[in-house]
Amino acid sequence: MIFGWRRNRNNGGKKKKKQEAGKSNNLEELVIPNDFICPISLQLMKDPVTLSSGITYDRENIEAWLEAGNFTCPVTNQILRSFDQIPNHSLRKMIQNWCVDNQNYGIQRIPTPRVPVSPIQISDVLSSLEAATKRLDQFECLDLIQKINSWANESHRNKSCIVANGASASLAATFDAFATHNSFETNAKVFEEILSTMNSLTFPLDMETQFYLGSNNSLRCMFWLLESRDRISSKHNSISALKKILSSDQQYAEALASIEGVNIEVLCRFIKEPISPTMTKASLMVIFYLLSTHSSSSDKIKSALVEMGLVSLLIEIIIDSERSTCEKALGVFDKLCDWKQGREEAYGNALTWPVLVKKILRVSQLATEYSVSSIWKLHKCGRQERVLVECLQVGAFQKLVLLLQVGCSDDTKEKATELLKVMNPYRDGSECIDSLDFKNLKRSF
Repeated sequence: MIFGWRRNRNNGGKKKKKQEAGKSNNLEELVIPNDFICPISLQLMKDPVTLSSGITYDRENIEAWLEAGNFTCPVTNQILRSFDQIPNHSLRKMIQNWCVDNQNYGIQRIPTPRVPVSPIQISDVLSSLEAATKRLDQFECLDLIQKINSWANESHRNKSCIVANGASASLAATFDAFATHNSFETNAKVFEEILSTMNSLTFPLDMETQFYLGSNNSLRCMFWLLESRDRISSKHNSISALKKILSSDQQYAEALASIEGVNIEVLCRFIKEPISPTMTKASLMVIFYLLSTHSSSSDKIKSALVEMGLVSLLIEIIIDSERSTCEKALGVFDKLCDWKQGREEAYGNALTWPVLVKKILRVSQLATEYSVSSIWKLHKCGRQERVLVECLQVGAFQKLVLLLQVGCSDDTKEKATELLKVMNPYRDGSECIDSLDFKNLKRSF
């Protein structure tokens, strides 16, 4: 029974292969009409559009040609009087009918493309959004924002067009207006929809957008969304927006650090109880920017983070995390080593030295710089002899020598050289080192 089934299955497989081979041969025999082929890609057109020169192209290909800075028609080489792309509906229907007639050859019908959004449509919606924002009409604003989001999700071209026509500043202004004049709970859906749209557009923050998103009310609202909303998407969009605004200018990190009532613990929670790698990385970056400030409130934040057990938590993350997360965790750890309480917590963790030394030359150049900087700070500002002995026991001396040989930044070179000088008297020949650390090492010459 089993043998017979296998034989039948093999026969079925042979028949299937023959059918596929037959289709392939038929497809090779099929000739696509020249009028259906895009002059640029030489492929069947999906969305034919006609330029002012009278030549028809597939929309995706001609847009790429124009975005590359070309001002001529690819076929005629004449300068285009306008860049308008007029949909060729008659040709598209002919192509679709031809696809249906040749389904036996494996040709699939091309779906009817959506009409791209125009700058005029975007301007009209943004003008209506501005007017609705002045009235604080959350329902109309929500409808308009959802319309923008719907356009953005249709195509990359729509996203580019929306961004190019100033949507970022308009959305940020609406966010700030509702965060300033109404309660967060009342307008939660508006906030969530704005951040969702901004996250899908992935545009750079211009000065006007930074101004609105970086206001105290907007920053406080984003933290409220992190803490109060149950939807994971809301938390993800909020932490992404926070990371983007804090990275744009240090003044916004200082403004956030000075806001009373902001619960920093929520950031540690995303690291301790990770929801997704993206949120973990974003939380680490927000903490990094907060620790990089020099405001009077930064000391309180550092003290609070240390008391929450962030130092030990970072060491656990650094041990087995992937490259990007490891770099960010080492950066935050290095910042905490500037703080006395942070150094005391590092001294008290037996894994500090093995982990820091292990990451030198093992992860990336940035991870190496943070590791060396942390060791240098822990030596320079505290228990010097203990730091040196424990680092030697896990192979720090040989790694630092090799680091100088393969090359590093000037700042890291100075710290590594200083550490080597002070370590040398404590050497007793008992250093150990893992040969895996040199497996993928590249020479500097």
